[in-house]
Amino acid sequence: MSQWKFEKGLHEIGNGCWAYLQPDGSWGYSNAGLVTDGDASLLVDTLFDLPLTEAMLSAMRDATPAAREIETVVNTHANGDHCYGNSLVRDATIIASKASLEEMDEVPPQLLAQLLESADQLGPAGQFFERIFGRFQFAGIEQVKANRAFEGELEVTVGDKAVHLIEVGPAHTRGDVLVHSVADRAVFTGDILFIEGTPIMWAGPVDNWIRACERIEAMDVDVVVPGHGPIVGRAGVAAVREYLAYVRDEARKRFDAGLSAADAARDIALGDFASWGDAERIAVNVETLYREFDPNLEPANLVELFALMGELAR
Repeated sequence: MSQWKFEKGLHEIGNGCWAYLQPDGSWGYSNAGLVTDGDASLLVDTLFDLPLTEAMLSAMRDATPAAREIETVVNTHANGDHCYGNSLVRDATIIASKASLEEMDEVPPQLLAQLLESADQLGPAGQFFERIFGRFQFAGIEQVKANRAFEGELEVTVGDKAVHLIEVGPAHTRGDVLVHSVADRAVFTGDILFIEGTPIMWAGPVDNWIRACERIEAMDVDVVVPGHGPIVGRAGVAAVREYLAYVRDEARKRFDAGLSAADAARDIALGDFASWGDAERIAVNVETLYREFDPNLEPANLVELFALMGELAR
């Protein structure tokens, strides 16, 4: 889909539909979308902090009068880079899956602000945390959560357009949602898709995420807007599915051989996927897979997990 360059800003898909892209798609630099029909509008996701979200909304208002008053927002999941900007659209109906709404309480922006303030006390984990999140402004963000929740599937209308919301989590997080604008032949996938970047599996199970990819591949769409990375067609989804299957199988071999999750993450050769950004996320992916293989395992210490990602990133 080379007609859409991976450049920061608003990209018109056509028929009153836009994607907002944030290169390079690394930690915190997520994409968003806008679906309009006449004066009606639906925003897919807000961004990681208020300056980023305001810049996006300003670009949308410049592009179409329909964006002057956003009526509906869909948060594709609970990670802050897809919902921390909600206070700037607080008058809209903000929709999320029930699982995402519940998960939004777990990592409020104030927590990330506090972690950045104390990063120098956390050793290597703090250094990595500051490197990936230090450029964002979490202090002073008022958390505004979704005010409408659903389970399974929900159809909403934007003017005369039907937009299908499809819950495919738990996968990346516990409540991931796809946003399918039928008339625009476009789907906004949230973080079910990281294109040219490494997926990170906070929740799993992995096979559920693979099925979500297969569902996107089966859709009658021309445009796939990932949560991170450039716009692709359906063919671009296959690489993410293949990464997930590869890491699942490689982690299982090392689990069966008795390696720890940390040693398995260090040991897995990423091959064709090594060129993707943020390859250190293998640490989280293997830890999540190990708990899937053995539900009795205790969750990893997050400080240790971030320290391991920092080690692998170096």
